[in-house]
Parts: sequence; structure tokens; C-alpha cells
Amino acid sequence: MAKTSELEAAYKATTYRVFLPGGICDLRVGEACEALRCWLETAGCKQFAVISAYNPGSVTTDEAINAERQAALECDLLEGNYEPYAAQNLPDVPDAPQEESCFVPDLSVEDACALAGDYGQNAVIGGGLDGVPHLIWIEEIE
Repeated sequence: MAKTSELEAAYKATTYRVFLPGGICDLRVGEACEALRCWLETAGCKQFAVISAYNPGSVTTDEAINAERQAALECDLLEGNYEPYAAQNLPDVPDAPQEESCFVPDLSVEDACALAGDYGQNAVIGGGLDGVPHLIWIEEIE
């Protein structure tokens, strides 16, 4: 699915809640998160990504199918020697679906987009040492 202003607005109107050792970080696209910056620095990580297998193409999918896809994504990450942490995508809109996701330290944007593309995703959240999450469209990397 091509990038649309409606999809972009929806992704930006979402809190990406990350469950890290020592606490929770609520990430918003384009907004620095000092707690994440400190965690990345302490952990020696240079980059991060938030990736989900839920609702491919931003089309609401059955919960059981989403759970299976997310479990497969987590297995792929573990097999790739990454250490994913639990995360949730929490839209500001009350009736929008919440999604499970993974926060993955040291996963490059290119690798995150390739993996997300395998799961039919439109975009990932990624960033670097500054702790600022960015919306990255899969089509920009392909």
C-alpha cells in the first residue's frame, strides 16, 4: 500500500510503548525520548527499530492470525540473533486496533524494513542514539 497522508497521520498519532529492563518508554514519532536515549547509551546500542507483524497493509486482521504472525516475527528476530523486547502500538483514536510489536536494539533500518516487508507492513519506527523515533516507509528503502 502506498504512503498516504491518512496513514501517515495515523502512524504519527500513535504511542509506541516499549517495555525495557528498568522501565517503560512511550515513544512518539519525531519526539526525543531521554529515557530511551539513556538506555541505548547504557546498553551500547547505536540504533533501534519498532516492528510489528499485526494488521498487514494496515488492514485489520483476525486477532488469532495476528498473534501467529507476531510469534513468527519474534522467532525470526531471535534466529537472527536479535534480542526483541515487548512493545505495543497504542493509537490515539479510541476505536483503532492496538497492536503488539517488538522493540529491537541494533536492528538497522534496512534490515527492519526488509523483515517488515516480509510481513506485509507499510512502515517501521526506527532511530539512533539520540532517541528520536522516525517513521520509515518500507517503499523508501526498497
